[in-house]
Amino acid sequence: MRVGLARMATLLSLQIAVLINCFVLSFTASNKCIDGERHALLKFKDNLLDKNDLLSSWGNQEEEEMDCCNWDGVVCDETTGHVIKLDLSSLYLSTRGMYPSPPPLMELHDLKSLDLSNNLLVGNTISSLIGTNNYSMNLEHLDLSNTTLEGEIPASVFTFPSLKSLNLGSNRLHGRLHPSIGLLSQLESLDVSANSLGGVISEDHFLKLSKLRDLDFSSNNLTFNVTSNWVPPFQLTTISLSSCKLGPGFPNWLRTQVNYSVLDISYAGISDSIPSWFWNRSQPNMFHVLNASNNQLRGRLENISMSNITYMEVDFSFNQLEGPIPASFFNVSALYLSKNKFTELEDICDLKGRACLVFMDISFNQLSGTLRDCWSSFNSLAVLNLAHNYHLSGILPTSIGSLLSLKALHLGNNDFIGGLPSSLKNCSELVAIDVGHNNFSGPIPSWIGENLANLAILVLRSNHFNGSIPSRVCSLQSLQLLDLSMNRVSGSLPKCIGKLTKMSIVGSVNAVISYTIQVPTPAKFSTLYIRREEKIELVWKGTVHEFGRTLGLVKSIDLSSNMLSDEIPSDITTLVGLVSLNLSRNSITGEIPRGIGDMGNLNALDLSNNHLSGVIPSSLALIDGIGVLNVSNNNLSGKVPKGTQLQSFDASAYMGNPGLCGDPLPKHCPGEEQTRLPLPPGFDDEEEDTDKLIGNGFYASMGVGYAVGFLVFFGTTLFNRSCRFAYTQLLDDFASWTCVVATIYKAKVVNALGC
Repeated sequence: MRVGLARMATLLSLQIAVLINCFVLSFTASNKCIDGERHALLKFKDNLLDKNDLLSSWGNQEEEEMDCCNWDGVVCDETTGHVIKLDLSSLYLSTRGMYPSPPPLMELHDLKSLDLSNNLLVGNTISSLIGTNNYSMNLEHLDLSNTTLEGEIPASVFTFPSLKSLNLGSNRLHGRLHPSIGLLSQLESLDVSANSLGGVISEDHFLKLSKLRDLDFSSNNLTFNVTSNWVPPFQLTTISLSSCKLGPGFPNWLRTQVNYSVLDISYAGISDSIPSWFWNRSQPNMFHVLNASNNQLRGRLENISMSNITYMEVDFSFNQLEGPIPASFFNVSALYLSKNKFTELEDICDLKGRACLVFMDISFNQLSGTLRDCWSSFNSLAVLNLAHNYHLSGILPTSIGSLLSLKALHLGNNDFIGGLPSSLKNCSELVAIDVGHNNFSGPIPSWIGENLANLAILVLRSNHFNGSIPSRVCSLQSLQLLDLSMNRVSGSLPKCIGKLTKMSIVGSVNAVISYTIQVPTPAKFSTLYIRREEKIELVWKGTVHEFGRTLGLVKSIDLSSNMLSDEIPSDITTLVGLVSLNLSRNSITGEIPRGIGDMGNLNALDLSNNHLSGVIPSSLALIDGIGVLNVSNNNLSGKVPKGTQLQSFDASAYMGNPGLCGDPLPKHCPGEEQTRLPLPPGFDDEEEDTDKLIGNGFYASMGVGYAVGFLVFFGTTLFNRSCRFAYTQLLDDFASWTCVVATIYKAKVVNALGC
């Protein structure tokens, strides 16, 4: 009996094992990808250029046994084996051309998520990628952003009934946005930013979008046309409508939105005052970004309670706002209020506790009065820009030296007096100091060279600084822009000037001066680091220009209009990265350094109005790219060296040097006087005049012939479509070639043309 029971147990165990094995085999078989979908994916891959071999796991058409569910970027349903997700984002893929119709991806009928973002699908349209029919009733996520797609957005995109997120941003799409988008009742996120879309956006575009949370129409040419009492069906958390036309009135429908943390209505054509309801949101939430810049907003900012709201970034720059700046606005992380009409900064000290302000830009306003001494509350401040207010006055408060995180200090074009406070030496993170065009006085502090090792920009121009240039300045290894012009600086140029290491390195075309800033964030957010590129106004070739992305290329020394004396140190010629050197309007003596030709990167050199003597070094002719040269009003002598550039300048660049001679000066050097050769026998003045007349007639006839030929050619081209296209293409190619050549030989071309 026991043997029988044991045998039955054994048989039962075997049966269970067989069933389990069959189940596993059945599951494995069902999990394998569908053959037709595998072939569709391989067809899609055939048109891709995968230079980094990131799709090597996909194999090829010959490898029939490969399971596409194991391929990189492919996710299959665990039960059916159908492809439900394809993510090839940011793989640096490009296409060989447009996909054939119908596109291979139309075979993926169960696809729920398609992400091809951040690839180079040049020449393709949305239709060539996903077709014109809603082949997948299950598609929930579609991301084709930053893929250089062209053409219009087909209405078929808006017929996926399950679509939750749609991102077509940063492409080359044009045309109108079809109103059928308003029927996507499941849509939560919509991004068509940074395209060339136009036309009108009406209430129909949002008809059934009750679940919409994130909306980004920015950087298009869309015009909102909704009624003043429109109540949208959604509650947005992100509203990005920069460059859309929302005005001229302030969009009243925003009153219905109480949950948004990002609002960007910059460049929106709004010419109105900010309504009071804007500051009194019924359900205050955390504000990350508030950008209403570049409009024509009028009136005043209201002092709002910040107890329940933390504004991370506020930008009202380039408007017509006026009056005092409320204290609550100084409790944000980034405050941009430049190019307005604000008049008072008094409330800046009326903060409770320490501020989290990192960026403060209130430049180009109408602020006046003195700065209050409460800057110790702003220990996180990294950028302070109060430039171009013109009426800020008094001495700088000592507490400004407590800004230990300060990277950039811009106080130019105001009316500050006194010296730079010694407490500024504590701001050892400083990269840029611009206090030009004020009434500062006293000696240039030596601590600038002792404590500010990261300083790249030092602008003290147009003040009343006096005394000598401290030799400690030579310790600034990062310095690449030094402007002490229009002061009362005396003495000699530091002989250690050649130790300015950064100026000894030739800058690259895309060079920038930048720094990384840590931005305090609420506890539930991770620490934010921002890389910021410095911008500054410089006098370049006699004109004020703003430099930003190319600032790192502009390595310059301007010591003009001072009381400097003695000789130019020979070591200055080691600063081969220098593009501009201005020592004009001083009392400098001695000779121009012979090795000045080693400074091959110089584009502007001004040594005028000094007491320089000797000859112009022949090496100066070796600087091919020099575009501005002025050595006038010195005691130079001898012959102007022969060189392509030196003879192209106007004679005024050499005037005021009685001993100078040679082209382009009218004074010939000894032995170079030209005498008129006698006419050959048989020729007289009358015949010479006849030759001139014949010559003029000849050139006149050439002009008439050219005009007739041009009209014949133009007429043929105008009425012949193929000729017109070919000629236009030729002009385009020639224009492109000209731009390239002009870029490479810019300095030479400019001088040759006398521009």
